[in-house]
Amino acid sequence: MSKSIFYHAGCPVCVSAEHDIVNLVGANNVEIVHIGEDKSRISEAEKAGVKSVPALVTPSGNALHINFGASIEDVKA
Repeated sequence: MSKSIFYHAGCPVCVSAEHDIVNLVGANNVEIVHIGEDKSRISEAEKAGVKSVPALVTPSGNALHINFGASIEDVKA
């Protein structure tokens, strides 16, 4: 089974959600991607359907938007 990918931008909403996701699914089952620091991964997130962060992309390809920290457009700027 492949891992889920959790995309975030480092804001307080994102960091809080990251801790909850890791506690729920386990650190070994999720890849954490800070797209505020690694902007090269933004296009990957967009292709996966991420419109805002924090968001979790499941192994089956579903993009789950968790709360609202920032739009993907805000992170690009």
